[in-house]
Amino acid sequence: MATAGEAATAPIQKLHGAKIIAAIKQAGVDHILSVPDLHTSQGVLRPISTDNQLKLIRVCKEDECIGIAAGLTYGNIRSLILIQYTGFLYAINAIRGVACEQNMPICLMIGLLQKEPGVLPQNSKRFGLRIVEPMLDVLGIPHTLIETDDDVERIAPAIEHAYAHSHPTAILIGGRAI
Repeated sequence: MATAGEAATAPIQKLHGAKIIAAIKQAGVDHILSVPDLHTSQGVLRPISTDNQLKLIRVCKEDECIGIAAGLTYGNIRSLILIQYTGFLYAINAIRGVACEQNMPICLMIGLLQKEPGVLPQNSKRFGLRIVEPMLDVLGIPHTLIETDDDVERIAPAIEHAYAHSHPTAILIGGRAI
């Protein structure tokens, strides 16, 4: 218990990029498609760029990722798209037309840039963050929120389910990966 003058603080929950990358590999993903993502760049994107087991494909625009991921699927290659939520919103039409209408196992890892720690996206002060989950719901895309190392265990099953049932999925990265 805190004494007078001391603030009671909850322990800081960590999210390690290495654990996220291990979960991606566990799901059999070997290709990562990305537009540079400020939210996950230090803890996830940078380590992926030097990982010999993963092939990083950098693209110019987020909607390009959707078509490339679909093509890789036809070649029986598992991929994951790593983008910020703003890029997800930008690519909605490609996601709708390819991932949703064609029932493709397009796996989106969406960085929730500037999400407030401990605040659910739908309760964020930022309009863009508040609408991500409702947009996914409207599109019929299952999603899971990853904020701490304890949540990382949900990544591989989400990817596996997408490929087993040929449908898109979204993994929302709410915590800052270190």
